[in-house]
Amino acid sequence: MLRLLALPLALVALQQYDTSIRALPAPLKSSLEGESWRPGCPVPLAQLRLLTVSQWGFDGRVYEGQLIVHRDAAAPLAKVFRKLYQLRFPIRHMRLDDMYGPRRARPPDGDITGSFRCRQAVPSPCTGGSASGRWSNHAYGLAIDINPVENPYVGCGRTRDRASARYINRSRRRPGMVTPAVVRAFRSIGWGWGGDWTGPTKDYMHFSVNGR
Repeated sequence: MLRLLALPLALVALQQYDTSIRALPAPLKSSLEGESWRPGCPVPLAQLRLLTVSQWGFDGRVYEGQLIVHRDAAAPLAKVFRKLYQLRFPIRHMRLDDMYGPRRARPPDGDITGSFRCRQAVPSPCTGGSASGRWSNHAYGLAIDINPVENPYVGCGRTRDRASARYINRSRRRPGMVTPAVVRAFRSIGWGWGGDWTGPTKDYMHFSVNGR
């Protein structure tokens, strides 16, 4: 069970950014096997790390967020999330249970910020389909999707998630939408943004080690 760090507003100014990196605990490894990881995935569980960071919620409170990421990316990403914390950038859901818990217990809005999941890259909404035949950077723990409802995967003016349709127009800035400052935070460690892709497909939620 994850510890919640919701604080009264009077104490927020005293709350410092906190982070930790550790190997995956045995119970967490076991819970990942099957749906999120299986033999044949491109990265072994031993190369993944549990990254814990302080993060702001949409309610203006500070929470403890957790991601599973590749060991080579853990320390750089801790620095990125420090910058997001300083920006007071809100993140909707970033608990392990939100990403990997029982399906019935996951947030029904699907607005989950996450990194590792052993899966193929998802084709553009332009083309349809659910698998591309190549590994996603998420399968290596080398990509992060942030607030996917507010930052949709868009192709040819369409998105698969109906709740995201009002966020296709990026000219009206609303809480949780990726800003230039957020992009700069990831660029500071050499990561690219799916919103910079050329052509009719943009993945506004997506940051990765090689920009894809």
